Amino acid sequence: MLEVDRISKTFGTPGSGLQVLDDVSFTVEPGRRLAIMGPSGSGKSTLLAIIGGLERPTSGAVRLDGVDPFAVDAVCRARFRNERIGFVFQDHHLVAGCTALDNVLVPALARGSVPLAGVERAAALLARVGLADRSGHLPGELSGGERQRVAVARALLFRPRLVLADEPTGQLDSRAAAAVTDLLIELTAEAGGMLVVVTHDAGVAGRMGAVRQLVDGRLDA
Repeated sequence: MLEVDRISKTFGTPGSGLQVLDDVSFTVEPGRRLAIMGPSGSGKSTLLAIIGGLERPTSGAVRLDGVDPFAVDAVCRARFRNERIGFVFQDHHLVAGCTALDNVLVPALARGSVPLAGVERAAALLARVGLADRSGHLPGELSGGERQRVAVARALLFRPRLVLADEPTGQLDSRAAAAVTDLLIELTAEAGGMLVVVTHDAGVAGRMGAVRQLVDGRLDA
């Protein structure tokens, strides 16, 4: 289970800083999906960064299967993210000089070695997202939708318990956006994981099991 417990985040000094999140709480059960919507600047990306262990909250706690990533040191936190959380970013964050296959394998490289099973899993994921014949292509040789599908495959390499997607369809046309959304739902469900998507797209949000609105740092009831 994902538990977000009274998270607040303020940038700057206490008393004069900018509060971007204010007492945000929710849970996501295994196998469930959640969309978080809201205007630009409402704190959506900051919330996702905190859930993923990338940004420390000012107060409150995040627990994934009972583990608070901010209760351990930086090395253990990085290992926790690598093993249990998959990220899909709006801007892909693919490595320009690496092939599609190598980009899917980046999480394995972070562990120091790539076993044959990892390569086979990466190749199978690329085939699943319709890119078997593009595995040797560099990101610059792929369309925006293809790059985002590589990013989805990379996020699912280790069958993470939690997948976080920050505006995963924001730069795609409607057809490519629908395809990427389908893949996120299908592949996360197959792994029995949880999916949290930050999006401006009502169509994408409607595909999730629940939708919450984040406005001025506060989440609706």
